[in-house]
Amino acid sequence: MQRELVLLSRVSFRYETRVPVNRDVLTGLDLSIREGEFMCLLGPSGCGKTTVLNLLAGFERLSEGQIAIGGQPLRGPGAERCVVFQGDASLFHWLTARENVEFGLKVVGTAKPEREQRAREYLELVGLTGQEGKYPAELSGGMKQRVNLARALAGPARILLMDEPFGQLDAQTRTLLQDELVEIWRKTGRTIFFVTHDIAEAVTLADRIVVMRRGPGSSVKEIVECGLARPRDRGSPDFGRLYNRIGRSIAEEVSGRRGGQ
Repeated sequence: MQRELVLLSRVSFRYETRVPVNRDVLTGLDLSIREGEFMCLLGPSGCGKTTVLNLLAGFERLSEGQIAIGGQPLRGPGAERCVVFQGDASLFHWLTARENVEFGLKVVGTAKPEREQRAREYLELVGLTGQEGKYPAELSGGMKQRVNLARALAGPARILLMDEPFGQLDAQTRTLLQDELVEIWRKTGRTIFFVTHDIAEAVTLADRIVVMRRGPGSSVKEIVECGLARPRDRGSPDFGRLYNRIGRSIAEEVSGRRGGQ
């Protein structure tokens, strides 16, 4: 049985503002993430999905509650976590693909031969052998996200925090990278926390799917075990049933919000 790696206990977050509006983004959120699992986070627009990821990354500070990783309180950003953002804005456009992957290793003082070897290894893992010397402007959108992923994998992070990383890609490339990401996850054993608004993407990827309540003051509505065999057939009846179940759960939250307006 997988052991618990990350624990969020009664987590609340609110923005500090002088404007007289509801400032609560999250209220009393409880969640645990198991070591080595692939967890996806879904919910209505404005439910605080990215806020949860930013809290896990250490980019935001809790208003109340606690987050622990490996039993130790989270106190800010750390090397055991790495964020993969949407799009290619986090790539250094004056560096080649290999140099982008090496960058974090260089910062922490990894010797040049080791960082070059690790860069080659992970660029190969994400399917970019032969593209090492190209700059981001010479790569397609899918290739840029592969560089982002290789850079995350090359470092020491045990946990990959992914914020809709395929959201800007065309449908065909997105589907391809979803399947490739699952294989990379299986080979590396990393823990992945993946934020998405796409139900089909979550059903394709996740061991467990977390459905959030509507905001403001969102929390976890339910956690759905996704026990479909891998690789997953997006056209199968079981896939469709799980998709529809989660769709109904989110629709309940959306209609509840509308009903209160």
